[in-house]
Amino acid sequence: MLPTVHTLPDLARADPLASLNDAQREAACHGDGPLLVIAGAGSGKTMTLAARVARLVRDGADPNRLLLLTFSRRAAQEMQARVGALLRESLGLPPSAAAPQLPWAGTFHAIGARLLREQATRLGLSEDFSLLDRSDAEDLMGWVRERQGLAAREKRFPMKGTCLSIYSRAVNSRSPLGEVLRDAFPWCAAEADSLASLFRAYEQAKVDQQALDFDDLLLYWAEMMQEPALAAWLGERFTHVLVDEYQDTNRLQAAILLGLKPQGRGLTVVGDDAQAIYAFRAAEVRNILDFPGHFSPPASVLTLARNYRSTQPLLDAANAVIALAPERFTKALWTDSTGSERPRLVAVGDEMDQ
Repeated sequence: MLPTVHTLPDLARADPLASLNDAQREAACHGDGPLLVIAGAGSGKTMTLAARVARLVRDGADPNRLLLLTFSRRAAQEMQARVGALLRESLGLPPSAAAPQLPWAGTFHAIGARLLREQATRLGLSEDFSLLDRSDAEDLMGWVRERQGLAAREKRFPMKGTCLSIYSRAVNSRSPLGEVLRDAFPWCAAEADSLASLFRAYEQAKVDQQALDFDDLLLYWAEMMQEPALAAWLGERFTHVLVDEYQDTNRLQAAILLGLKPQGRGLTVVGDDAQAIYAFRAAEVRNILDFPGHFSPPASVLTLARNYRSTQPLLDAANAVIALAPERFTKALWTDSTGSERPRLVAVGDEMDQ
């Protein structure tokens, strides 16, 4: 009888970091200190973050204690799929086997809702609180608006949707109402006192109905982080917290993260200050610009500058525009794809022309 021959595993396939470039690998292999990954456009950000998660799990991290925060349900699902594929390969699992799951991967709001359900009584909430979607919240705001006689005034008062937008921006930016009106809703500035009264009544109406709106999911989570014992317990519960698209976080979300990991241990955030375009949603670019300085010693900053989507002439133009920013993280996007055609600036008359 011939001896049994055991085929050695394909080490390239077994290594979840095998396909990464040097900068991506450095990010994936970083230790437990606070880490900021500045990921230029088209630089393989999602794969790098997935590889970091897979590396942590392969090295012994408990998937149940990893908190992965994204900005859409679709992004969370994509991250789950990529991490699962990497883990399946690195652990030598057959295609039919289920890879380790990440039960705490999701959007800030979805994770906040789960935590608030768990800790409701400690926060003075009913365990059966209802969650208002945008339409429900507008309707409640409209009902309170009518109850206060604002809808029937001779001088037109902001509509319920506008009122909710003003309220939401004040909550998420943690800014005084007067400042929000001045900067984002100047046409409503004369109604500051009436709006303040309306918002107090709206908040009481939510309490009376044991209901939370989407903004409350972040607001109450941030309040949880103000309770030292609860904040310490949550910080220990999650050994690693990883955040995607950090340039799009608002002040509430930044406060939540700093409450979870005040020393930065196990905290990784990924984003690009040059792609911060959601200030109109109360996103605060200072969150990513100031991130390293929140910790002592400062957080490590790694840059992913190799681009896999564009040609070098286009990247040269992008680099020139980015360089005009008065405050930024320095990076120069580059690619192996040289190309020959220079980008053109084209003016169009309308969307159809575009």
